[in-house]
Amino acid sequence: MSLQLSTGLRNKLLASTGWVGCFNDGVVYIYSGPQPVNADAAVQGSKLGVVTVASGAFTFGAPTNGLGWAASSGGVVTKDSDVWSMVGLTPGGTAGWFRLMGNPTDDLGASTTLARLDGSIAQSGGDLNLSSTLIVTGATTTIDTFSFTLPAA
Repeated sequence: MSLQLSTGLRNKLLASTGWVGCFNDGVVYIYSGPQPVNADAAVQGSKLGVVTVASGAFTFGAPTNGLGWAASSGGVVTKDSDVWSMVGLTPGGTAGWFRLMGNPTDDLGASTTLARLDGSIAQSGGDLNLSSTLIVTGATTTIDTFSFTLPAA
């Protein structure tokens, strides 16, 4: 599949919230298997890790270790200069897809109001490319680049 924007994200982007307002101090969850049919759907697969600043502990509603964004330019927003990483959870596995979420509490069930972005993971040609899609329990995986482009038309 390709990038999937939730109904909540699309509505917030069309209002006054904007990308940074939706996703600042949020996280990226990495899952095995195929991504759901859309970003409004509940998660599927095994959670392999939670990407935060330097793999730090994260709690919804608090900014500590939440991910940040650089200033947008030319219709593109990128991750900030912080280290985005995660420690592989048990039992490990092959990364198949990700869900970017903001800081409001998200129980990972179905929602048409929460801002979410789902995408595929691969070593090459995915929405998120990792040096290895094999997530090993206890091993650190780093995301060096992450960007989103809002098309001009």
